[in-house]
Amino acid sequence: MTNLISADLLDEIIEFRRDLHKHPELSWQEKRTCAKICEKLQSWGISHRVVAGTGIIAEINPGLTNEFLAFRADIDALPVCEETGLEFSSVNSGVMHACGHDGHTSMLLGTIKTLALQNLPYSLRFLFQPGEEHGNGASRMIEEGALENVAAIFGGHVDRHYTPGEIIISSGAVNASTDQFHITINGQGGHGARPHESIDTVVIGSLIVMALQTIVSREVDPAKPSVISVGVFSAGTASNVIAGTAKLEGTIRALDNDVRYYLRESIKRIALSVGGLHGANVEVNFIDGTPPLINEKNMADLSQEAARTVVENEQIKGLYTANMGGEDFSYYLEHVPGSYVRFGSQIKGRENFPAHSSKFDIDESVLAIGAAYFSAVARIAGQKFLE
Repeated sequence: MTNLISADLLDEIIEFRRDLHKHPELSWQEKRTCAKICEKLQSWGISHRVVAGTGIIAEINPGLTNEFLAFRADIDALPVCEETGLEFSSVNSGVMHACGHDGHTSMLLGTIKTLALQNLPYSLRFLFQPGEEHGNGASRMIEEGALENVAAIFGGHVDRHYTPGEIIISSGAVNASTDQFHITINGQGGHGARPHESIDTVVIGSLIVMALQTIVSREVDPAKPSVISVGVFSAGTASNVIAGTAKLEGTIRALDNDVRYYLRESIKRIALSVGGLHGANVEVNFIDGTPPLINEKNMADLSQEAARTVVENEQIKGLYTANMGGEDFSYYLEHVPGSYVRFGSQIKGRENFPAHSSKFDIDESVLAIGAAYFSAVARIAGQKFLE
């Protein structure tokens, strides 16, 4: 590996990451986190402003070029009780940086310090975004001007599936859409001993659950990964009472927007049909989630060019499999070109603790890799977009 950040800067951002990890804050509650980032930026003389409540926009060389290159890190934590045993484990009960956002934030700070010292002839913008875990932080940042005069945007995520030093870059869809569905079934309650007097919503709901599983397996091209999962099935009040109402809730994941909307229509068609077949009234509602995150090939190529200045060719990899998790960075890419990559952060002995696990942790050497990569992107993308 070449062109990494200085040892002193790495120590500084590791210390910052550990402080954030010890004091995690949930989405839209990141007040201390925001204050600590601002304090660091102020100490470095970096122009910045607070937006979206607890978000931050920092800039280097504003006005030097007509447009900015933008870089984003998410700053929020999760409602998880930490079980890592780390010396800097969370002191906030029931809250944990179980997805690596403490690492992303520290990595971006390392990028800022590195680029501030390089005096690049470009305008650079850095977004510290709240609310990613709620899926609406990016939209709020956009509403408050995060993408004004932005030519391209770049981001990344730590990944325990890959080893430190590996940068994972793929073109096409790299994260799935994350819509929700809510199905309400209204039948006729009654005595469990006399089912013929009732319209049993537990039976109808069960039929709907099973029928929904045929959509992906029988209606969608197998080459286009998608998922329909029912996570909530609530009905009934007693063992001898037939439930008159049942509710189903679930998630829809797709890497293709056409498939995304087809799944919604199929869920509605099947739920209404099964309900009608058994004499129940069924309502189906959807809650929009994040869209699929799609890297255009030319932007993935630019990321690979930058990565080659930081790590060896064999350390640049594509995704092993389709990633059906969501990421609200996708909202930025609906407005401007950009690229989203993953950074290997696996710790030996912790390979089986996934993101959102109470035992999740990262190899902190990833902070140097990420900061060096984003710095390389700034140099290369600046030549492409701003000269």
